[in-house]
Amino acid sequence: MDRERTLERLREICLGLPETSERLSHGAPSFFVRGKHVFLMVLTDHHGDERFAIWCPAPDGMQGMLVEADPERFFVPPYVGHRGWLGVRLDRGLDWNELAGIVEDAYVEVAPPRLVEAARARR
Repeated sequence: MDRERTLERLREICLGLPETSERLSHGAPSFFVRGKHVFLMVLTDHHGDERFAIWCPAPDGMQGMLVEADPERFFVPPYVGHRGWLGVRLDRGLDWNELAGIVEDAYVEVAPPRLVEAARARR
């Protein structure tokens, strides 16, 4: 039940950004900009890793900084970690302001400049 509530809140944050949508990708709820570019995936026990987490692109240097600062909450996800994507555990206590910032950063990494401007104007 907590996972469903967490997913619902993440859904609100992600779908509140301009021209976003949700669909399953590789069996995981995933959020896209203009239906093409994924900016966040929600994974539960991916290949037995026992994590409830998100994977998302992060600004240059952010992945390393967060993983080093708090390896209990942040990690380098498989498959996409080499491209700077960040893994964030959702089962280690949540700071919703921090998580919203991470989601917005991920969106900025893949959204076209016009949509980024629209998202910033909404704040």
